[in-house]
This record gives sequence, structure tokens and C-alpha cells, in this order.
Amino acid sequence: MLILNANEVRMALPMKELIEAMKQAYASLSDGRADVPLRTRLSIPSHEAVSIFMPAYVNTIDTEALTLKVVSLYPKNPARGLAFIQAVVIAFEADTGRAMAMLEGGSLTAIRTGAGSGAAIDILARPDSRVVAIFGAGAQGRTQLEAACTVRRIVNARIYDSDFDKAKTFAKELAGQGSIPRDLMTAATAQEAVADADIICTATTSTTPVFSDDDLKPGVHISAIGSYTPEMQEVSAETIRRAKVVVDSRSAVLAESGDLIQPIWSGLITQAHVFAELGEIILGKKPGRQSSAEVTYFKSVGVAVQDAIAAQLALKNAIQKKLGQEVPF
Repeated sequence: MLILNANEVRMALPMKELIEAMKQAYASLSDGRADVPLRTRLSIPSHEAVSIFMPAYVNTIDTEALTLKVVSLYPKNPARGLAFIQAVVIAFEADTGRAMAMLEGGSLTAIRTGAGSGAAIDILARPDSRVVAIFGAGAQGRTQLEAACTVRRIVNARIYDSDFDKAKTFAKELAGQGSIPRDLMTAATAQEAVADADIICTATTSTTPVFSDDDLKPGVHISAIGSYTPEMQEVSAETIRRAKVVVDSRSAVLAESGDLIQPIWSGLITQAHVFAELGEIILGKKPGRQSSAEVTYFKSVGVAVQDAIAAQLALKNAIQKKLGQEVPF
């Protein structure tokens, strides 16, 4: 079995290549070529934590992938000097069931989530998008920024976090890296962050909207990857109601995301307001952006098909680059 640590996973998953792989993953999901059961959640109340089990099988023209991801969310971990997200992905050989690799799942999750958002930005954001606002200065916010800068020529980026010092550190560490512009601004308010923003990425655990609908410019694209429980909400019902809503998985989003569940509960929208899965647009079954003034919104709660395709790509690249450690199993 090949063991890949967090740094090796990052080396094996270049963002540009992974964004294209995520498009294939979403297409396979919407085309019925993937078996992705709804995730199983296991509560751990004594630690205010939850463990989530996400199996997936994908069969595309190019590859097969069979994986299981276990991701645990421990909110008390940061105070103990440990990461909030603890995760592992096990990749199996699809035609034999043999366990082939074990990958550090926190880094894989962050990168594949960013790449999924990058795929949505590439398909839905205006081609002339130049300004991006990132909400959340954690690991997910970092890959959201990298992905946006990979698919669009971003010249100005604003970072907003309720912890201003954390946002400042984020900006200092990422400014000028790769395709990320040197003009990386720390916004003092949400309004300052979204002013004239062409693309907004939200990567928070907020239970209330992180920006006002009144502050959005026409034609903005929003990629929202927080709000993974019914109680969480990053984007207001007013924005959801007037946006073209595209999701990674209808069933998963309507079961989990407060961004959509809460407006449905309030009677402001119905489930039919979800225009398409991103995979349907990739497959040409539904149109993407239809005007420069259209507000587009992509909601992702993360689906296991992303982990399967990302793990398959990481394994391929790791073998080519001689990354990781082989251990008897």
C-alpha cells in the first residue's frame, strides 16, 4: 500500500489538472456513471464532534475509481493544537477490491473542494472576471483563492474573516504565489470585500449570511462551500431567490445545506429553484450563464465522487513522481 502524507498529496494534485478532473467527476455523477450513497454521519456528542463516512464508485470512459473517505470534524481540536478536520481517504483497486493507497484526507479535501469551485467558476463566472472576494481565511479559503486565480486572470483579491489577524496572515502568506496576485487586500468589512467583486467564494461555518444582497454587483458569481448543515447559512435568501442556482448534487444539497433548506422552509423558494447540477451543464443538458448581468450561485456540500477522482489522480501522479511510502499490507 502506498501512503501519502499531506505534503505529498498537495504535490500530487496540481490545481489546474484537478479542476479538469473535477469536471469529469461532476459529469459522471449527473450522467449516472457513479454510485455515491448519501454520506453516513456519526455523532460523537461527548466531544461535540461528528465523523462522516463517504464511499464512492466511479466508472468513466477513462478510468474506474473506488474509494472510502472518513472525515471527522472536531471543533475543540484547534485549542489542543490539532486540526479541526481529521480525514483519511482509502483508494481501492476497482477490479479486485485491493486496498492500494491511503491518503491524508484533510489536504485532499481542501484541494478537491477548491478545484470543484474552480470548475464552477470556469463554467459560470463571466470570462472577464478580475476581482475576487474570499470569505474565510482557513485551509478551504486558500484553495478557493488558488482555484479562482487558476481559471480567471484575477488582478485584485480581497480576504475577509471575522478574525482580522488571521486574514492578514492569509494575505501575507499567499500574495504573489503562483497565479495569485500580489494585490491581496485584507478587508475590514464584508461590504468592503464584495464591492465590485466579480467572484465571491464563501468558506465559513457561519449560521447567518456573511454579506448583504444589496452590496452585490450585477453578474457576480458566488461559489459557496460552507453551509453543510441545515442550521448553517452563508448566503441570504434574497440572493438565492434571484440567482441561477447550480449545485454539485441535488439530493445532497437539499438534504444538508441551510443556504437552500432555510429559504425552502420559509416558503421563499421551492426545490424546483435548483436550476441544474454542474454536471448537467458540463454534459450540455442545461445551459450555463446566459447573460453578463445574471447572478450565478454554485452550492457545494462536497460529494464522494470528488474524493474518488482526486484520489485516483493523486495515486497516478504519485507513482510517476515517486512520492509516498510503500508499506506491506
